[in-house]
Amino acid sequence: MLNRVILIGRLTKDPELRYTPAGVAVTQFTLAVDRPFTSSQSKEREADFINIVTWRQLAETCANYLRKGRLTAVEGRLQIRNYDNNEGRKVYVTEVVADNVRFLESSGSTNRESEAGTSSGNGRSSEQQDPFIDDGKPIDISDDDLPF
Repeated sequence: MLNRVILIGRLTKDPELRYTPAGVAVTQFTLAVDRPFTSSQSKEREADFINIVTWRQLAETCANYLRKGRLTAVEGRLQIRNYDNNEGRKVYVTEVVADNVRFLESSGSTNRESEAGTSSGNGRSSEQQDPFIDDGKPIDISDDDLPF
């Protein structure tokens, strides 16, 4: 049997981080995933809004680094659970329990500028702490440094 889901979409709002009574981190967010076709009447692309749940270290990472609008890939399993609400009605919840989340785009330049102004406890700015801040920019390497 197989239960695997792979989605790519954008967050509809910032993730919500909570902790269980046992102290386990859990984060919930919604991913807007475009459908592969457009509406025949309005010619607009439609989207599905899929609830995502992450646990433990992945939950804390998502809460710290994901923000509304960020393009994100999620891999996990589909889960359908139910509970009785206050009115005694059975409520069904369909969600993806993610075990792998990839951040597909870096934060915008406005984010980078605001992070550079903030300082952490060790006196270094956030920009200096991130070793991948210049990811995608050319690296200045001389021919003598190359092994081939």
